[in-house]
Amino acid sequence: MQLKMTQRDLQRFMEAEFPQVAEDFQVAEVSPMRAIIRKPIGKKHLRPGGTVSGPTMFALADVSIYLAILAMIGPKALAVTTNCSIDFMRKPAADADLLAHASLHKLGRVLAVGDVLIYSEGDDRPVARASLTYSIPPERS
Repeated sequence: MQLKMTQRDLQRFMEAEFPQVAEDFQVAEVSPMRAIIRKPIGKKHLRPGGTVSGPTMFALADVSIYLAILAMIGPKALAVTTNCSIDFMRKPAADADLLAHASLHKLGRVLAVGDVLIYSEGDDRPVARASLTYSIPPERS
């Protein structure tokens, strides 16, 4: 399978279609059926006790699979999440960026299924694992 969008294409797509959050996610790497997305962590992402919040990690997992899909199918802004399950496995470092490693397992005409492992930068132990299913909009004729 061949990429339809590069790292630069994906970042530009985010800036054009999601300017309100584009700076929150950086496309670090993209390859067929995979993407690595960086989420810079700051005080606004921490919950009481200094832990990175669950919604912050959920957003990273969701965006990561979305961008991995778009890298393969092209810029289809209307692809949407239909299911997500996330396991929080350990406390992420509050002073490190998060890295999401997204892998697509199925990329069909109408559904895509993938997993995301989220790491604190500099630690090889995942802090969360998510499984996501996306609905891909039909081609218009």
